[in-house]
Formats: sequence, C-alpha cells, structure tokens
Amino acid sequence: MMRYAIRHVTRFDYAEAAGFARCNLRLRPILWSGQTLEDYALEVEPGGSTAPARAQAGLANVTRLVVDRPERTLTIESRATVSVDRAIPIPSPTDPTLAQVRAAVASVADAGPASPASYLFPSSHVPLDADIAAWCAIDLWDDRGVLDAAIALARRIQSEFAFDPTATLVDTPPAEAFAKRGGVCQDFAQIMISGLRAAGLPAAYCSGYLRTLPPPGQERLVGADATHAWVLIWAGPVLGWTGVDPTNGIWMAEDHVVMAIGRDYADIAPIDGVVLGSGAQTMHVSVDVEPLECDAPVA
Repeated sequence: MMRYAIRHVTRFDYAEAAGFARCNLRLRPILWSGQTLEDYALEVEPGGSTAPARAQAGLANVTRLVVDRPERTLTIESRATVSVDRAIPIPSPTDPTLAQVRAAVASVADAGPASPASYLFPSSHVPLDADIAAWCAIDLWDDRGVLDAAIALARRIQSEFAFDPTATLVDTPPAEAFAKRGGVCQDFAQIMISGLRAAGLPAAYCSGYLRTLPPPGQERLVGADATHAWVLIWAGPVLGWTGVDPTNGIWMAEDHVVMAIGRDYADIAPIDGVVLGSGAQTMHVSVDVEPLECDAPVA
C-alpha cells in the first residue's frame, strides 16, 4: 500500500480586478476501487463562498466557488491524504475477449455515471476518427483478451508518440494530436479512448495524480508534479473498470490516484467556470504528490 499527501495549488492573476467569478472545482479525489481518501481540505484566498454541487457528467466531487467582490488574484489550494492499495492487472488466457466485452455491454441496462454504457459513444472532446480507429484496430481483434489488447495499445501509443507539451493545447482535438504524433497525457488518453470506442469498447477518461520519481541521486522537486490523465477500459462484468496509462505504457496501480472520471476532459476539468472582468488572465498550477510512510502491518 502507498500513502500520499497531495497539494494542488492554482493561482489566477488578473490584469484588471475581476468583479465576479463562478467556478466548478473538481479537486477532491472520488471514492474508487483501490483507494481511500483519508482527509481533505480546500482553501481559497482572498476568499469566496463554496458549496457542494451536483456533477453534470461523469464521476466527480464538484464544489461550486463564487467570488462576488473585485479581486486581482485568486488562489485555490487543495490538500488531500490518500492511501492506495491497487494490484497491477495481469492478462490471463481466461480474460474475456473483445468480442465478449462488446456482447456484455450490449446487455447493460444501467445508464448511470459508472455504467459502461455511458462511455461507448463519441463525446464533445473525443469524436470518432477513421484514421485513429484504423490505427488502433491493429491491436483490437475480436478474439484477443481484453487486458492483453489494452496494454498492447497503450504501449504502442507510448512508443510511437512523442511527449511534447508544445505540440498541443487543452482544446486540441485528438485527430490533430494523432496527426502530429505528439502531445501530452490528455492527448494520448483521448486518442486511445477514441480508438477503443470506435471498436465498440467502453472507455472513460480518468484524471488524477501520478507519483513521479526523481533521477537517481536527486531529491524530489516540491511542486513540480502535475495532474495526469489516463484511460479506464471496461473489461466485462467480472473484471470491471481497469486503468491503463498510455503516456507511460503501464497499468493504473499504486502510483496513480484517481481524482475524477468522465467521458473526456470537458467533463472533469479540475477547474472551470466564468470570470467577469476586463484585461488578461494568467494561471499558474503547482502540484506536489509526496509519498508518506505507511503504518507497519499488525502481526
């Protein structure tokens, strides 16, 4: 088991005082298999009113923030302690095939936020694309085990795409990142989701945190981490939702902390909303994921 202290700070600076802001915050990690939220705190400076809000889509803890007086800066700080106890999936010859997963999801009647039926179809940020579908289909033949196919596709994305923060923006369509063969974790997740959905497989966008390890002999850099994105594939009614990280070609396991799950980034952006004012806005984000000591097991 791993335990983490997570600190996520977002600071907005406005060229002219903003008279009003109404934001949705999706910063509190959700309850999800393999992880436990031990404590959580949210601070807003210089101030504002907060209240729980219902998620419009996906699985997220949404807090509504309203700032109704002129401000030149706004700082939102989220702190969480999370324990993660999640095994690494191991593909098996007894896993359901992709054809069997497609057949199983066709009989799912539930349409709730955790239902695989909610993640079968195109969404605002993840349309279907013929080129992406054909490229992903190389790994997605009918009689292949679902876990074997998922990790193979993730590893091919990891090996053939370049991590390049300058290649894309937050609203870059998957087709553009695919054509460039470059981007960031959001792009790689949405490319993989597009390909899986094109093959009739339920796939969700997962936002959260990833423990990063410094180079040998160097200390961790506090605040140098960032939010991360990866993919959940529904592997049938027995295996359920299984996470895979195409940026790194690995499974979601003890190094990953789930913050929110949705159809795409638009469902679960950490912060979105409206600000009324004139002048430019700049944003700075700092994330720190600090491993903590775990209690020794009781004999």
